[in-house]
Amino acid sequence: MLKELLKKSRSYRGYDESRRITREELMEMVDSTRFAPSSMNVQPFQYLLVYEKEDTDKIQPLTGWAMNLPDYDLPHPGKCPTAFIIICQNTEWAPDLKRYIRDVGIVAQTMILRATEMGLGGIMIGSFNPKRVAEAMNLPETIVPMLVVAFGKPDEEIVLTEVGPGENLKYYRDENDVHYVPKRRLEDIVL
Repeated sequence: MLKELLKKSRSYRGYDESRRITREELMEMVDSTRFAPSSMNVQPFQYLLVYEKEDTDKIQPLTGWAMNLPDYDLPHPGKCPTAFIIICQNTEWAPDLKRYIRDVGIVAQTMILRATEMGLGGIMIGSFNPKRVAEAMNLPETIVPMLVVAFGKPDEEIVLTEVGPGENLKYYRDENDVHYVPKRRLEDIVL
C-alpha cells in the first residue's frame, strides 16, 4: 500500500482551480505531521494554512516553479494550487534554523503523502524568499518560513520513466504537456 501511494505521490505543477481545498483538509495534513519523527523530538515547526483565494493570490507570485523548464510558465494560467501550507520554524522553540532542515523535508513529505491518500496532490517549493512570504502573511519575526508546500486537485499527467547510468535525470514535458520524471534504476542506487 505505501509503495503504491509513493508512486502516486508526484510533484504536481497543474491543478483544477475549481476544487478549493478546505481548512479541514489542511488541518488533516498538518495533523499527520504530529506523528512524524523529529530531531531530538523538538518539533520546532508551526504551520500557516493558506486557503482563502485572497491569500493564495498573495503567495502564488512569491514562488518559483519548475526551474528545469525555463521555457514553460508553470503553473499554466488557470492551473494554480488552491492552498498552501507554509512550514515555519518558531525560533522561540528552536533558534538554529539549520539544525532542523531535515525535519522540514520529513513533515513536508508526510503532508504530501496524506494529501495523496485524500485524492489531492502537492509540491514542495523551495524557490521563495522567506522574508517576502513572512511580510505578505504578517508573520512575527520569531516565525520563519522554511518551505512552501502547494496543494490542490491534480490536473496534469505525470509519467515516471527509468534511466540507466549516465542518462539525463532532468524532468521534461512533451508536445502534449505530459510531464516526464526520470528515475534511477534500483540496481544503480544500491552500493
